[in-house]
Amino acid sequence: MDGILLVDKPKGWTSFDVVGKVRSVITKSDLNTTGKKRFPVGHTGTLDPLATGLLVLLLGDYTKKAPALTKLDKIYEVTMKLGETSTTGDDEGEKTNVSSQQPTESEVEAALQTFTGELLQTPPIYSAIKVNGQRAYKLARAGKAVEIEPRKITIYKNELQTYKYPLVTFTVEVSSGTYVRSLVEDLGKTLGTGAYMSDLHRTKVGQFDLRNAITVQNLSPEAITATAFRQTE
Repeated sequence: MDGILLVDKPKGWTSFDVVGKVRSVITKSDLNTTGKKRFPVGHTGTLDPLATGLLVLLLGDYTKKAPALTKLDKIYEVTMKLGETSTTGDDEGEKTNVSSQQPTESEVEAALQTFTGELLQTPPIYSAIKVNGQRAYKLARAGKAVEIEPRKITIYKNELQTYKYPLVTFTVEVSSGTYVRSLVEDLGKTLGTGAYMSDLHRTKVGQFDLRNAITVQNLSPEAITATAFRQTE
């Protein structure tokens, strides 16, 4: 079987957990016509374990299409918590109180608009970016100094959804390579309150939509056959 499979990743699963689950289901079924003990399954961009939403998986010979599909724009639903920072930029890290200041809704909206367009962004040290041949998060967890150069990204749109202090929810449309954790930390600095990302939900990757994704609980050879598709050239 060759094609694209959209999966709704649950919280607590790594992207590789999902890849492994799909690979196991296909390898043990009649869908594995390759004769290989490990059916080829790849992804076009990971989600952190605490994040949920759309994963675009490539099956069989479609794994060769990965380079063309890893640079797609993405849309996320984001929740950030004001007043604190986190060592990892999300709910997993150690928290530090920064300020009890409560920005107005107009101040929050203004900050969101500040971070639109083409920007330079420094990725978080707890990321999979390689620094001198090693993953940044491994160096950070080992207590080593990590220096990551800023990179050019584009934030096409930030749209406030709800605000009830200390929680802000917004939708963001970004270019590939954008780190929402870094965006949230920058927003916290601009507002003077500190902030970390408490929830992240990916709804679109390029033309692929979460509404067409299968859940991990429903993965089966029959469901994969019914859901996977070939991309129209």
